[in-house]
Amino acid sequence: SLRCGTLALLPLFSHCLSSPTVLQCHHLRYPSRALTSSGVPGKAGSNLLLYLIVGGTVTGTGVYVYKTLRENKERFTSRVTTVTTRSQEKESSASASEARPEVPSHVPFLLIGGGTAAFAAARSIRARDPGARVLIVSEDPALPYMRPPLSKELWFSDDPHVTETLRFKQWNGKERSIYFQPPSFYVHARDLPFVENGGVAVLSGRKVVHMDVRGNTVKLNDGTQISYDKCLIATGGSPRNLPAIERAGKDVQQRLTLFRKIEDFRSLEKISRQVKSITIIGGGFLGSELACALGRRAQTRNLEVIQLFPENGNMGKVLPEYLSNWTTEKVRREGVNVMPNAVVKSVSVSGNRLVIKLKDGRKVETDHIVAAVGLEPNVELAKSAGLEVDSDFGGFRVNAELQARSNIWVAGDAACFYDIKLGRRRVEHHDHAVVSGRLAGENMTGAAKPYWHQSMFWSDLGPDVGYEAIGLVDSTLPTVGVFAKATAKDTPKSATEQSGTGIRSESETEAEASEVPISPSSSPTPQVPKEGEDYGKGVIFYLRDKVVVGIVLWNIFNRMPIARKIIKDGEEHADLNEVAKLFNIHED
Repeated sequence: SLRCGTLALLPLFSHCLSSPTVLQCHHLRYPSRALTSSGVPGKAGSNLLLYLIVGGTVTGTGVYVYKTLRENKERFTSRVTTVTTRSQEKESSASASEARPEVPSHVPFLLIGGGTAAFAAARSIRARDPGARVLIVSEDPALPYMRPPLSKELWFSDDPHVTETLRFKQWNGKERSIYFQPPSFYVHARDLPFVENGGVAVLSGRKVVHMDVRGNTVKLNDGTQISYDKCLIATGGSPRNLPAIERAGKDVQQRLTLFRKIEDFRSLEKISRQVKSITIIGGGFLGSELACALGRRAQTRNLEVIQLFPENGNMGKVLPEYLSNWTTEKVRREGVNVMPNAVVKSVSVSGNRLVIKLKDGRKVETDHIVAAVGLEPNVELAKSAGLEVDSDFGGFRVNAELQARSNIWVAGDAACFYDIKLGRRRVEHHDHAVVSGRLAGENMTGAAKPYWHQSMFWSDLGPDVGYEAIGLVDSTLPTVGVFAKATAKDTPKSATEQSGTGIRSESETEAEASEVPISPSSSPTPQVPKEGEDYGKGVIFYLRDKVVVGIVLWNIFNRMPIARKIIKDGEEHADLNEVAKLFNIHED
């Protein structure tokens, strides 16, 4: 038996002893000879010493284990408390964010429209005011994206999933997305008033339907109201339709594409795989680009591509007649049945096909129609806002600083602005959206700068032929063209390989005209090609009152700053052959 409760731990190690033991203890007095053992005679002292050593060891171990467990428990409790607190803080923050209204009631900078001009303005505002809070209200369900690839590079992609990824290889082989920035770039609209350093938020799928200029408020199509300090109108334009098609009825409308947005690209790409014939109406930039893109596909598929327009040739409103005719032949070589001098009289459905009747009596049968006949600026807000719409050019009428009112600016396709060099204009091109949006953003943050930096535009008929233009390029103006033989470097593909960008305006518009020195060239005088010769590369000058007001660079790239300076100087030139030498068109 074992007596004395203070040694109750001994049974834990009794299996270690060689024989049963009886221990009597009077409350741990100093051991005496009265201690007896049933073990081997003479071993009592040794056993007692063993008991004390083992007992002390176990007791110390127990105290250590207890202390360690207690400390671990305290640390565990502390960590649980910390994690719980952080979790509660996150939940509280998330709950607070969710509790905020989806649309802020007030924003310092409100941008109406979600296209290139609006994005350029947002970037410009944030560059000058890093803490700015900018809200973009966009009718388009997508985040801001660039439109040029919709009719250019995306059609030449080998990726079968390009309509979903919207990623494409530029002519220089580099891949990029159609979107200006990924979703992570933007903040949620509900969080815009609360984020520490401001940011840009996009309210997609919403439309501003009413504007109170005096009250500095707008109303959305769902009834939501937003007040603002400064506002940009960048509503862009909507594709025009032909009256003959509008009168034709639903059966025809269901087989019609008015090409403008991402969904239009996706839809037409799918249709091009399903039908046997597509007819493009329009001979301008968009119509000719789509014709070349679809014509390239027609060569590998059983697809007929027809392009018809009222002009004598492709780009007939822009290029001089001889170059327009050459362009028409180029488009035909891409596999397109080009029909110039074609005016649509009516469109109807016969059986399972569309029948297009022309005014000269010709008929065209097809499965689908793409109308590429220009844009109508979106100016619906003018009525409620009391803003002036230009009767000649269309669009909101603004001054040279792009202002319609003291705190309202307009940029992009919808702006009819005063160009201090070329007079009142309205321009429908990507680079103008970049330039005017950037200027509007600067002026919304106090720059007070006039529009003088001439925007450029470009059109590529595939990777091998392209041109860049600036100023007033109108085929009704007198022109002087100077050409030379092209080399392998004189293509859009080669140009983007040298500049590193497929959206050429991103690099071109950064060069100030005043930064480009114009020095005499020792190159030989360029000559205009004779009839039947190839227009490899060249410069076309457009004149008004003997002054150059527009320039087209045909298969000449990365020289736009020189053209910009010539227009800015506004001087008369006795010999444009000498001016053409500035572009070094005879370089190998």
